[in-house]
Amino acid sequence: MLGPGAMRAGTGGSAGPDPGTGGRRVPDPAGGTAAAVDALLAEYLHTRLGEARRVDAVFAEEVASRVATFVLRGGKRLRTAFVRCGWLAAGGSGDPGTPLRVGAALELLQACALVHDDVMDESPVRRGAPAVHAQFARLHREGRMYGSAAGYSGTAAVLAGDLALVWADDLLTETALGSPYGGQLHREWQAMRGEMVAGQYLDMRAQATGSSDETQARNIATLKSALYTVERPLALGASLAGADARGMDALRSAGRCAGLAFQLHDDLLGAFGDPAVTGKPADEDLRTRKLTGLLAAALRLADESGDTEALAVLGHHGPRAGAGTADRMRAALERTGARAAVEKEIACLTASSLRHFADTGADDRARGEFAALVARAAGTDTTLPDPGGEGA
Repeated sequence: MLGPGAMRAGTGGSAGPDPGTGGRRVPDPAGGTAAAVDALLAEYLHTRLGEARRVDAVFAEEVASRVATFVLRGGKRLRTAFVRCGWLAAGGSGDPGTPLRVGAALELLQACALVHDDVMDESPVRRGAPAVHAQFARLHREGRMYGSAAGYSGTAAVLAGDLALVWADDLLTETALGSPYGGQLHREWQAMRGEMVAGQYLDMRAQATGSSDETQARNIATLKSALYTVERPLALGASLAGADARGMDALRSAGRCAGLAFQLHDDLLGAFGDPAVTGKPADEDLRTRKLTGLLAAALRLADESGDTEALAVLGHHGPRAGAGTADRMRAALERTGARAAVEKEIACLTASSLRHFADTGADDRARGEFAALVARAAGTDTTLPDPGGEGA
């Protein structure tokens, strides 16, 4: 497991590896925010690991150290950068340490969400490496432990995610107690956590019921991504600077649009992305028939055009496994025009987001950072693989 010295060494002067880039270093549009929050996280986790060792050496080695390693393995650090943008838009100035601490708390919360999500989805890979529950399964097998490796690994991973949540709450609470605007900061945090759980449950339920409803897909995307990834981080940052109601409303609108664009881009990556680039298993969203805006749009368009083949392939009772299923689903997403429609919607949402952000009265620096972040989140600064190269 990772020791404290190794943690510090892994947080040098450049941004951490981005899971959307297969571990390649990427430019940080927020001028070093990713590197700064990585350094803060390394120091914070070093302290928490010391506390864990005083509790129990096995717990520290097998759970706490594994959580720290996962947190520092990388990530886009987009939420931290959006906290900074909200802070700047509301007139934040001086020492950026407080918004960085809020960003670090968000990165810990994200670690909890990802660890739990991988257990629920049975995803074996995260950020280009074995998922946390997969690591516990290996620990169980190699240790020749009693009982089921699957049961042990899932339970252990839930506890690991819980520990990340505890650390996130502790850091946010400490920051709120030291801020003159701590009450508003904490209210934003409370609302965001509840929205996350609601979105995750509705996502799970939609898969279980075989839902194809576009309104439901949009609601899930709003709760799971739009609010959590952009809108609430912007509001958290603005809260630290004492934003007024008008500025906060404009930020919320900007964040909602950018967050939806982010989720729609993620939908496209789930269907057409290269796992070597995304760091996630290929075809997972397609094989599990995950309810996404992309899938819901394709089913609606297929129904409107009478494309019975697409309805059969994409529908709940159509083929969802076996050789060639994902390729047939991708072909249907293309043929119905769903991919093109989603790409168009991403562009419209991105433009709307920038207009709303301008309404905050933010200076050119904040607007430039926000524009770069939205382009990165929505994928408008990159190009997805050509469908011809996906075997469609």
